[in-house]
Formats: sequence, structure tokens, C-alpha cells
Amino acid sequence: MTVPAETLTPLPWDADIASAAALIADSTRAAILRALLPDRPLAAGELARLAGVSAATASFHLAKLLEGGLITVIRQGRHRYYRLAGHEVAAALEALRLISPGLPVRSLRQSREAAALAEARTCYDHLAGRAGVEVLDGLLRQGLLEEKSGRTDRGDTSSHRFEVTGAGAKELSSFGLNLLQLRRSRRQFAGACIDWTQRRRHLNGALAAAITSRMFELGWIERGQRRRSVRVTPVGIEGLASTFGVDLP
Repeated sequence: MTVPAETLTPLPWDADIASAAALIADSTRAAILRALLPDRPLAAGELARLAGVSAATASFHLAKLLEGGLITVIRQGRHRYYRLAGHEVAAALEALRLISPGLPVRSLRQSREAAALAEARTCYDHLAGRAGVEVLDGLLRQGLLEEKSGRTDRGDTSSHRFEVTGAGAKELSSFGLNLLQLRRSRRQFAGACIDWTQRRRHLNGALAAAITSRMFELGWIERGQRRRSVRVTPVGIEGLASTFGVDLP
């Protein structure tokens, strides 16, 4: 069967996903990107260690990622620190996990790390894992969020878009969020990721990032001992239950 030539020509408004995919496809660059998922800047030496390569090899791949726009660099004096270029890059990496085979677990340490990530972690700048899934379920169950469908205020369509209800506006304001300011953000206000460990939705967008940041401020969650993992504290378990109706053991 012959495919008409016009169907193979990229549309002028389409995106060149091949270039980004080629950058991510290299195993060393993929390891560097995974290391930057917690949204914490890391030096080249630390990224080389985490990727298991030499400093020179890491520098080569960092230059490629910078050129491709997947990471940015922060200069502090003579030091350079790298981070993901934004939440869009993190969302793409998380989405790829849904269709990628898992890495083999070969040690007790790796097994414990996997369990910690599945329980609670950051997905770039918002809460994920079982804790993140339960927070979204609680917000919907308590009537603080409601699901919307169709076209968003930015013109795109999404099957996972949420809006704050009247009761939710009061509760989230009391929680310490400025919803008006969040709505002015250039990123999506409230959507969802399919969580790669739970295979269910957790909240993303400006609202999710603000909720997660506030949880850190209140001491409801804290950084775990393993990369990207977070721990829900006893005061957090109590606060999540009373504020969002989330029942975590």
C-alpha cells in the first residue's frame, strides 16, 4: 500500500518530537534527566556520579541537553548547577514511564527506594505516589474540586481538568493559598497526571504545586532519605484528614 506523500509531510503547527526523543533516548542523558526530576539543581560532578559516568562524559551530555532545551544552567560564582527546563519536561518524562519497562531491582536498597517512591514522592514540584493520588481523591470527595471537560481557558482540550468549587475556594484560602494569583500563572491551573506507580490520577498544575509547597511549609511532608521521596509526617496525616478528608495510615 502506497502512503500519499502529503500525509508524511509535517503540518506547520505540528511539533518535531523526534529531536527531543533522540536526546532522551541516550541512556546517560536519560539518567541525568531522571536525577533532575526532583526539581533540585545539581552540579555536573553529582550528575556524573548518579549517571555512573566520568566528568568529561557528563559534560558532553549536559551540553547536548542544554542545546536541546531540556535543561537549564544556573551559575553561582565559579559553580554551575543544572535543572530541568520546566514542568513540561518533567511531565514528558513521567509520561514515558507509563510505557517503559521498569528497571530491575537488584538490591534491598533499591527495593526500599522503589517502595518509598510509590508511597509518596515529588513529581517535579507536586505530590505524587499513593499520597498524591489520595489527595486528589479527597479533594473530589469533599467537594473542594470538581472535574471539568471540554475546552480550557487556554484553548486546549483535556479529559483531566479540575475547577475549585465555592467550598473549595474557602478551604484552600484558609489553607494559605492565593487562588487569584495561581490563576494568573502561565501554566495549567489544575489538571492530572496518570501516576506511574499507582496507575491512577494525581493532581498537577499550578494548584498542585502550591498545595505541595504549602505542605512543606506546614511540616505536613518532608524530604525523604531517598531521592524524590517524601514522608508524610504525623502532623501531616492529621492535617490531611481534617482539611482534605485524606485517610493515610
